[in-house]
Amino acid sequence: MGGAAAWAQDDPVAAGQARLRTARSAAGAAATRARALETAAASARTAAQRTRAAQAAIGARIAAAEADRQAAQARVALIGELLARRQSALGDRRGPIARLVGALQSLASRPAWMALAQPGSTDDLVHVRAVLGTVVPVMRQRTATLRADVAQAARLRDQAGIALAALAQSNRALEAQRLALVQAEAAQRARSRQLARGAMVESDRAIALGEQARDIVDQLQSLDNARDTEAGLRALSGPLPRPGADDMPPAFAHAYRLPLGDGGRLATGFGEVSDSGVRARGLTFTVAPGSDVVAPAPGKIAYSGRFRGYGRIVILDHGNGWTTLVTGLSASVGPVGGRVVAGTPIGRAGAGDLPQVTIELRRQGVPVDLAAML
Repeated sequence: MGGAAAWAQDDPVAAGQARLRTARSAAGAAATRARALETAAASARTAAQRTRAAQAAIGARIAAAEADRQAAQARVALIGELLARRQSALGDRRGPIARLVGALQSLASRPAWMALAQPGSTDDLVHVRAVLGTVVPVMRQRTATLRADVAQAARLRDQAGIALAALAQSNRALEAQRLALVQAEAAQRARSRQLARGAMVESDRAIALGEQARDIVDQLQSLDNARDTEAGLRALSGPLPRPGADDMPPAFAHAYRLPLGDGGRLATGFGEVSDSGVRARGLTFTVAPGSDVVAPAPGKIAYSGRFRGYGRIVILDHGNGWTTLVTGLSASVGPVGGRVVAGTPIGRAGAGDLPQVTIELRRQGVPVDLAAML
C-alpha cells in the first residue's frame, strides 16, 4: 500500500489522476451544497431569510464553480502529461523505422544490372529478398502500432482542446457567480438603507401622531374617557338643564350661535340614540358642500387637525371650562392658539354629497344641549 502511494507520488500521470478525482469529488460536493442552499432560499419565509439564503447559495455556487475550474485545470495538466509521453514514445519509435525505410529506399533505387556486375551480388540479392520477406510483416505491425499512437496523440490533443474550453467556461461561470454575489450584496445594502430611511420616517410620523393624540386627549377628555363616565352619560334620560347665566363666560352668555354660514338642515338632535345605541352628544347638520364654518362664540383655537373617524376637527376654548368641538371639516383655518370672535371662519365643510358637520358644546368635558343657548 505504501509502495503504491510512493509510486503515485513519483508518477506525474498517477498524481494528476489523483488530483482530478479529488477535484471532481469537491466539485460534486459543492454542487450538492449549492442545490441544498437554493432549496432553503426558496422555502425561506421572510425577506431577510431569503436574502441570506440566496447569498449563501451564490457563495456555494461560487465554490462549485471554483471546484469545476480546479478539476478542469487538473484534466488539462493530465492530458498534457499524457500527450508529452505519447510524443516522446513516438519519437523513440520513429528513429529505427526511419533508418530502416532509408536503407530500403537505397536498396530499391539500385539498378538490377549492378547485382549481376558485382561478384556475389546474386547471392546477396537472394539473401536480401529473404530478409525483406521476414522484416516486412514486422514493419507493418510496428507501423500499425505507430499509426495507432499517432491517432491516440491526435485524440489527446482534441481532449486537451475540450478541457481548455471547459476551463474557460468554468472561469466564465465563476466570474458570473461572483458578479451575482456582488449584485446581491449591493441590493441588500440598498434595501437596508431604504428600510432604515422608512423606519426613521415612520418613527417621526408615529411621534407626531402620538403628540397629536396627547393634545386631543388633553383638550377633549370625553372623546376616549373612562368607561364609567361614558356609561353614565348614555344612561341620562334627557339633556342637562339650561345652565345659569352665572355659569357661562360673559363673552358668550347671550351671543352663542350656530357655526354654519347657511344654517344647514338638522340631521341628528342632542340626546338622540342611533341604531347602534350611541347617544348623540351634539347637533349634526347636513350642509352644502364646501360651505363655510365659523366660530359660534369668542374663544381660542385649542386644536386644529385631523382625527381618526372625524375628519378634520377644531376645538375652541371659551374659558371657564367651556369648549366647542366642530367635526366633519375638510379644511380648517387659523393657527392653534389664535383667538377668534363669533363669526370668524374656522373651516369648510366637505365637498362630497350631503356632507355633515357636528357641533358639540361641553362644560368641564360634559356635553351640554346647545339648542337651549341659541
